[in-house]
Amino acid sequence: MLATAESCTGGLIAGGCTALAGSSRWFERGFVSYSNEAKAELLGVDPALIAAHGAVSSEVAQAMARGALQRSRAQVSVAVTGVAGPGGGTEAKPVGLVWFGFGLPDGPVVTESRRFEGDRASVRASTVAHARSRLLEHLTGPATVTWRR
Repeated sequence: MLATAESCTGGLIAGGCTALAGSSRWFERGFVSYSNEAKAELLGVDPALIAAHGAVSSEVAQAMARGALQRSRAQVSVAVTGVAGPGGGTEAKPVGLVWFGFGLPDGPVVTESRRFEGDRASVRASTVAHARSRLLEHLTGPATVTWRR
């Protein structure tokens, strides 16, 4: 079972998953934790972690993915936190920067970042596509499933 923990995508990953017929067999729940307070309340992310590293960081993506596993019945999670734009970016964390956390069965939470180009809608769409693709790769090897938008 899969749980999602989403910030910058606002539930788009969960929405894409549940658009697939039969997803109730493998999709458990989604957390939309857009604000820092929601990350703490819904997922148990320590506010001190956010204060130390910022919401858009490897550490927070990892904590979000771990929290989604701990607060659900899922065995797998994907978390995203980023700067979708058009504003909010900094030199250190520019618009388009997204951190991903993948909570995998019997394993550590794997994190990675990507920088996507384009407007807000493009950054969010690219984030969703990357999350799905990498999740499948982590679970099965190179992606063999075609996801429909």
